[in-house]
Formats: sequence, C-alpha cells, structure tokens
Amino acid sequence: MTDAVRVLIAADKFKGSLTAVEVARHVAAGLRRGADAAGRQLDVAALPVADGGDGTVDAAVAAGFARREVTVTGPVGAPVTAAYALRGGTAVVEMAEASGLRRLPGGVPAPLTATTYGTGELLRAALDAGARTLVLGIGGSATTDGGAGMLSALGARLLDASGAPVRPGGAALAGLATADLSGLDPRLRAVGLVLASDVDNPLTGPAGAAAVYGPQKGAGPDDVALLDAALAHYAAVLDGGALTGAAGAGAAGGLGYGALAGLGAVFRPGIEVMLDVLGFAGALAGTDLVITGEGSLDAQTLRGKAPVGVAGAARERGVPVVAVCGRLALSTEALSAAGIGRAYALTSLEPDPARCMALAGPLLERVAERIAEDHFR
Repeated sequence: MTDAVRVLIAADKFKGSLTAVEVARHVAAGLRRGADAAGRQLDVAALPVADGGDGTVDAAVAAGFARREVTVTGPVGAPVTAAYALRGGTAVVEMAEASGLRRLPGGVPAPLTATTYGTGELLRAALDAGARTLVLGIGGSATTDGGAGMLSALGARLLDASGAPVRPGGAALAGLATADLSGLDPRLRAVGLVLASDVDNPLTGPAGAAAVYGPQKGAGPDDVALLDAALAHYAAVLDGGALTGAAGAGAAGGLGYGALAGLGAVFRPGIEVMLDVLGFAGALAGTDLVITGEGSLDAQTLRGKAPVGVAGAARERGVPVVAVCGRLALSTEALSAAGIGRAYALTSLEPDPARCMALAGPLLERVAERIAEDHFR
C-alpha cells in the first residue's frame, strides 16, 4: 500500500469571494477527488492564514482560538459588534473588526472624522479577558487618525488648547495641544503588544498614511494634505516626531504610529507573526506539499503578503509549495524566487472576472483536481 501523501493547505482569503476557511474547504474537496482518480491516499490538513488584515481573527479561530464578541464604537461612532480571538494568554485583535471600511454605515467614507476608538475598546476587552500577549493585526482600516482614538479609549488624554478632548478623526489632530499618556491602562505595561502588518510605510510624507492610503478611504487631494499635516503635528506633540519614519508607523491610517509611540508596541511583518501564532511550524511537520494562495498573486504579494510568508517558511524546511489564486500577475521567475513552484489561477478556467469571482468555489475545486493530477501520479 502506497503511503498517504500529506498536504497542508495554508492559504489566505480570496477577497470578495471566499474566506480563507472556505478556500481550504474547496481545495481539500478538489484534492480528494483528484487523489481518488489517481488511486492515491491523501492526508489533508488545513491551516487558514492571514497577514494581519481582514480575516485575521477568523484564521485564529480556525486554528483553535476562542472567538469573543464585544460591542464597541465603530469608525463613525455607531456601535458595532466586533470579535477578537483568545487562546491561553494570547489575544488576536483585528482592528478592521472595530474600525475597518466594512464598518462604515452604508459604505459611506468619513476620511476626516473616522476614529479608531473602537480598536482601543477591543484591546481593553482582551485585557479584561486576561490576555498577556496582544497581537494587533492592522489592515482594511477606515481611519486616518494616527491611532488617537485607540489611545483615548485606553485612557490617554488628547486635549486642544482650551483643555477639551480633541474631536474624533484625523483632521481634528491639527488642533492637538497636549497629549497626556499617564492615564493609559496600567495593564498595558505588563503585556507584550505586537503590531502585525504587511505595511511598512512611514507616518507622513509622500509614502505616508494619508498620501498612499487616504484616497482609498475617500480622501480628496485637499483632505490628504490636511490629514498629512495633522498627523505630523500629532506626532510632534506625542513624541517629538521621533517614530514617524519607523516601519509600520503609517499602517492603518497611522494607527501603527499610535501603537508604537503611545503603547510601546513592537512591529513585525503580519504573516510572520500569524504563522507563529497559528502554529505553522508544527503543522508543517511531515508534510509533502504545501498549497498556499490568495485572490490575486501580483506585485503586492511579494511585499510580505501571506503566500510569500508561507512559501518562505516552507522552503526553510525543504517542503515544496504551489499556490492557488483567482488572478495571476507574476512571472514564473518571480514565483520561483518567492519559493512557489507553480501557481494555478482560476482565470485559466474562467477568464471573465465577474463569473470567476461568482464561481470561485467550484473553480477552485477544479484547480485543486489539477494539482492532484500534477503531483500525485
């Protein structure tokens, strides 16, 4: 009897069509059909992954963390139900759960006034639950407030010249006069806070939070200029601007800066953090093939996205990697350099983008059957 082939599916979501958990389920179904046709035994394990952005909590829950829900302040002030994940003393908090674009009522952007206050409330809830390590995944934000709302929710006093709290949002930071961090939740001093992000932009300037990501949140040119100046002023008040150029400071509309300068967070690439938290090294033991992927394999993928992180970790252990994706925009050479032996795109089966997204699940199963044909014969 031939030994079973062990496959580890460690893919991110296909944004707009499938969650990471759904991707794993469809890939597994296709692999099993292909293995049956080839007369091979198959041992499939799934470890959905994320890089700190949307889907990070879901990936942690799929790996065995408990899902906890709490009502917090959304980006425009309305209450929202947000989730974090907890296992032992480690909490995985996803800022998009509280302050993400998907939390904007009706999808209407609020580039000047959106707040991260709810993210601070979510961190506080994790502290209340006994977390000693906080992994803060940041991405998909609706905000450009430098994390000021988050700091306020955790006890900081950000005041204008009259001694009143500054209004929510990034624009109001132009009127910040004093930043008193003495009232921050004292439990923060005893926990480890890790900032997990695939974005290493500085806080301000041409590559900063407002200039690069503001337009995605509804900011026009004048808004971008106003927000960039307000963030620079905020940083000058908070810590003399010492960390404005730090890697990750510009992530999530500058929330990265607030976490670094205000909370003493440590920045690490999001997928690197999540692979550790999810137990990827242990899951990789005895694996013959890793299947990773995300909706689009493109130039952005090479800048620290989940598939490249998975491939790099697998390559260190000598395990071959292939990828699945909706759309492929990388050369064979680029894939190989990233540790990915081959990529299988859904558009090779259905070139129409709208239909490809609508039929992503069945198409993914067909692609997985093809992987089985190529690797299990």
